[in-house]
Amino acid sequence: MNRSYKIKPIHATMRLDRWIKNNIGKYPQSLLEKSIRKGKIKLNKKKTNSSYKLKIGDEVSFYNFNYEFKKKTIKYTPSKKNLDENEKSLIEDNDDFIVINKKAGVSVQGGTKSKNNLIDIFSNSNLFKDTKPYSVHRLDKETSGVMIIAKNYNSAKLLTSLFRLRKVHKTYLAICHGVFKNKKGEIRGNLVKYEKEKKISELAITNYNVISSNNFFSFLELKPITGRKHQLRKQLSFMGNPIVGDVKYNIIKSKNKDQKKLMLHSYKIKFLINNKKFNFKAKLPGYFNDYLNKKRLII
Repeated sequence: MNRSYKIKPIHATMRLDRWIKNNIGKYPQSLLEKSIRKGKIKLNKKKTNSSYKLKIGDEVSFYNFNYEFKKKTIKYTPSKKNLDENEKSLIEDNDDFIVINKKAGVSVQGGTKSKNNLIDIFSNSNLFKDTKPYSVHRLDKETSGVMIIAKNYNSAKLLTSLFRLRKVHKTYLAICHGVFKNKKGEIRGNLVKYEKEKKISELAITNYNVISSNNFFSFLELKPITGRKHQLRKQLSFMGNPIVGDVKYNIIKSKNKDQKKLMLHSYKIKFLINNKKFNFKAKLPGYFNDYLNKKRLII
């Protein structure tokens, strides 16, 4: 089946392959490269390459380009109550992005099954009436706190670059098992991940400060310098001080119901755009404060 699309101003300067993935379908990169090379995907009726930066008015055409996805992402439709609850978590709203205090248990993006996620929720919000939400950074499903969602492609591109270049400074709060020998320090080491069968080792760096502690628990301020997946959770677990409620990396098993929630909160985030300072803070959730009081950890 042949079809063509005109490039809108909002997508100008976007890579061809990225535009296809964001607007047509999450196709494998290898398939896109092969189809572009063979002329099944053309730009202005001519062969091009996947890294071509699109211009306003460009025409992207597909010729006998067929691919059946094995798994289909089901769009989540939030209830009015769910939508209202997430809109009430708003910290900042401007022309370029919103900042919210994300609740624990909510994913940032949808997956292969219908589930509660911020992108689908805010797609139905009046905050994105004439546009759509773009995720620009990660926050684990069970982690609460400061979350930025862009309102347009250009803002998403800028914010994503700031995160990638480590120009966004984040501060987390966590309750961990055990005590620390030093009140302040740096956690540095390689974290391993796998991409299919390929083993990848990445340097991870986090600065920590012990706010308070007792004989069994420590309340920490954490400032990640790098941004590896599950960085804080992995590093603290490897040190023998896993985060309370972390069922994935917690080596200390507990049957206590009050330890079922992950005690990790994205507390502050700050960055600079065109010499303008942005600084946002998210209040701790009630269950987090309750746990601090119960364990007599001073804030």
